[in-house]
Amino acid sequence: MNSSRTIYKFIEMTLPNQLTVLRIILTPIFIILFLSERTILRQISLFVFLIAALTDWYDGWIARRMGKVTRWGIFLDPLADKILTSSAFFVFAADGFAQWWMVWAIVVRDISITLLRSLSELRGQTVHTNYTAKVKTALQMVFIYTVLIAVVGRDSLSALRGVTLIILNRDVLYYSMLVVTVVTLGTGLQYLVENFRLIQSSLRLSSGRAESE
Repeated sequence: MNSSRTIYKFIEMTLPNQLTVLRIILTPIFIILFLSERTILRQISLFVFLIAALTDWYDGWIARRMGKVTRWGIFLDPLADKILTSSAFFVFAADGFAQWWMVWAIVVRDISITLLRSLSELRGQTVHTNYTAKVKTALQMVFIYTVLIAVVGRDSLSALRGVTLIILNRDVLYYSMLVVTVVTLGTGLQYLVENFRLIQSSLRLSSGRAESE
């Protein structure tokens, strides 16, 4: 009991951080439900993903509004976001809706940049976020929600079957995902170039601290 309380205190379990942890917990539930062959479970998976995505907006709003921003939140919140979106891309690839190489390119880029950004922010260094990064995020979410809704609609709504078949067409999916991949990698490269000195400084600080310990 004491150990659980110590862990709870250590990770600063404010309400925003609780919502972030909830988002991480909901991710494997979404994966299991979506990969199920039962229509009702796939329908539920869509709502699970929506709830998880809403916690992203809500925890950030609470943290800023109530001054509940913590070091753990700075690190964990963006990582939880990438875990959730990465899970969607992985289940799409597993179900044949996306190419594995594109998924891995997106996931490696997103998680790597997120870790670098979180490290810099934990050091109190301001990270430059440009407009194209927001475009990248918007494209990813549009692709994810479109495919999720199309899959659920194809399985459960016969009236939408014609539209969903167009959306889930192999060529449409391939080129849509290709655009998302290219934009994602491009913004990642842009981020590294624009924040090179900042990232280099953060890595040196981390390396110096590790050596001193």
